[in-house]
Amino acid sequence: MTAWATLRRALPMAWRSLIRQPARASLGILGVAAVGALLLDMLLLSEGLIVSMRDLLARTGYDVRVTATEDLPRNGPRLRDVQATLSAIARLPQVRGALAVRFADAAVALPHDATLDASLEGVTGNAPHPWHVLRGRDVREPGEAVINESIATGSGAGPGAALMLRADCGVGTEALPPARLQIVGVAEFPFALTNENTIGATLGTVMAACGADGADQADVILVTSADDADAAVAAIKAVRSDLGAATNEQVLGRIQRTGFTYFQQISSVLTTITVSFALLLIAVLLTVSVNQRLGEIAALRALGFSRGRVVADVLCESALIVAMGGVLSLPIGAALATVLDRILKRMPGIPAELHFFVFQPTALTLHMALLAATAVLAALYPMHIVARLPIAATLRDQVAE
Repeated sequence: MTAWATLRRALPMAWRSLIRQPARASLGILGVAAVGALLLDMLLLSEGLIVSMRDLLARTGYDVRVTATEDLPRNGPRLRDVQATLSAIARLPQVRGALAVRFADAAVALPHDATLDASLEGVTGNAPHPWHVLRGRDVREPGEAVINESIATGSGAGPGAALMLRADCGVGTEALPPARLQIVGVAEFPFALTNENTIGATLGTVMAACGADGADQADVILVTSADDADAAVAAIKAVRSDLGAATNEQVLGRIQRTGFTYFQQISSVLTTITVSFALLLIAVLLTVSVNQRLGEIAALRALGFSRGRVVADVLCESALIVAMGGVLSLPIGAALATVLDRILKRMPGIPAELHFFVFQPTALTLHMALLAATAVLAALYPMHIVARLPIAATLRDQVAE
C-alpha cells in the first residue's frame, strides 16, 4: 500500500478522534487560527510598505526621480536653474515627459484670524500634474490652485473661492506678504500625509508666494521615460552628471535599506515566535491525545493495523487541526491587518495612501508552507510514541488498570 493510500485511509479515523474530543480539538483549532492570523500579518508586514510604495509610485506615472544630489526630495539641496535643466531633460529621446516640483510650507488664513498649516506644491513641465482632480478643474494659469479634501473641509472653501496664504519658503521669509490664490478644484494628492493639508499650483505661483527666495529652484524633477527607466537615467546622467537620477526601483532600494529594515526585523522575530508557539501547542495537544489513547492504539495494532497506519492517523490528526485553524486564520488575519494598519498609519511622515499590510500571493504561499511544516514537525514526537508502542505491555497495563 502506498503512503498516499495509507494517509487517505487514516484520515476518517483521525477525524473521528478529533470529534470525540471536541474541547481539545477546538482549543487546538482556535490556537492555530490565532497564531496563523498573526503569522499571516507578519508575512504581509515584511514587504507591505515596499509593495504599497511601488504601487503608489507606479500610479503616479513617473518612473525616474532627479534631485540635486542622491538624497530624496526635501532632504537635500534644491535644484537650481530649473527651467534650463527641465528643458535639457525633456529634450532627451529617452524621456517622454518631465515635471519640476517645489515644496513649501504655508499658513492658510481662516476667519477670525485663525490659520491652517498647509503644504504647498508648485509644478511646471510637460508631464501630468502629480495629483488627481476630484471636483472642479486643474490649474492652468498663475494664481490658480487646487486643494485637498482636508483644506476644503477645514476652511469651508471650494472651487470658485479665494484662498489667502502666507508662504514659508526658508530662512528669512517670515515677512512675506500674503498671497491670494483662486481655488479651481479639489484634488487628491497621492503622497500627502494622513490629515495633511495640501495645495497644488504652478511653480510660478509658488515662486511668487515665496518672493525672492529660491527663484527658479525646485526640489525634484519627476520624469516619465519613453520606454526604459534605466536608459532614461543613463541619458540624464550623461547630460547632467552633477545631478542625482534614480529609477523608482533604485529609490525603493534606498528606502528599504535605510527606513524599512525595522519592520522586516520585527516581522522575522514575530514569525519565528508564532510558528514556535503553534508547534508547541499542537505537539502538546497531540501528545496528550495519544497518551490517553495508548490502549486503543495497542488494540488496533493487535487487530492487525500496521505501524504505518497508526502513525498516519496521528499525522492526519495534526494536519486536520492545522488545516481548519489555517482556514480560520485568513479572515481573522485580514481583519487584524486592517486594524493594525490604521494604528501604524498614525505614525508621523507616512503618506495616507501607503499601507503596512498588503496582500501578496507569495506571502499566502509562505503562510501555507509554514503551517504545513508546523503540522508535520508537531506530529513527530507523538508519531514516535505510537511507532515504538509495545503492544503486549500496553495491553497488559490497560487490563491491570
